Amino acid sequence: MIRFENVALRYDEGEEVLRDVNFHLLPGSFYFLAGPSGAGKSTLLRLLFMSLKPTRGTVHLFGKNTSNLQPEDRAKTRRRIGIVFQDFRLLDHMTTWENISLPLRVHGRKPHEYRDDVTELLKWVGLGNRMDAYPPVLSGGEKQRAAIARAVIGKPELLLADEPTGNVDPQMARRLLRLFVELNRLGTSVIIATHDYQLMRQFGAPRLQLERGTVQIVG
Repeated sequence: MIRFENVALRYDEGEEVLRDVNFHLLPGSFYFLAGPSGAGKSTLLRLLFMSLKPTRGTVHLFGKNTSNLQPEDRAKTRRRIGIVFQDFRLLDHMTTWENISLPLRVHGRKPHEYRDDVTELLKWVGLGNRMDAYPPVLSGGEKQRAAIARAVIGKPELLLADEPTGNVDPQMARRLLRLFVELNRLGTSVIIATHDYQLMRQFGAPRLQLERGTVQIVG
């Protein structure tokens, strides 16, 4: 499902952030992406989401070389991916409920088909009383939970999460990780970037360890 072959990436004329990255992940797998701050975890996720192209090497996703995709095919492929950004990227002119339901609208589903699912998920992540609130009035933790709910609502084939528990308390962090685990049991491949080794130990999944621009699979 995911294959990196001799992937490297540099910004402008600087040093390579990633170099000679090679790994292969099967469909339905669950991995943490670990490494020190600045190691390139966000960069690797952006390569998977196709918002960056490798300087050299190839990234294969769903059996396709992402560098060769036409804009229309890239857009279709992204619809198969749920992503949680560190900066949340919620739309300020939409309510929390509307933000979470947006992926379903993009897929052409009608509100009556998903109203109950969106409402139930918002309650589960502790936002049942914030459905009609707009992002500017949400706290950082509330925005984080809304971004996670938006990423998982469509049951994507691949979920990418960049530090998804960084703005929530430990109890909510464990609750959100259980949500990711359950989604994985339903068939979604999951990659979670985090620096929280205690949380990784609690859930015991293997990890992609990113050090000095290269990746090793641990566990």
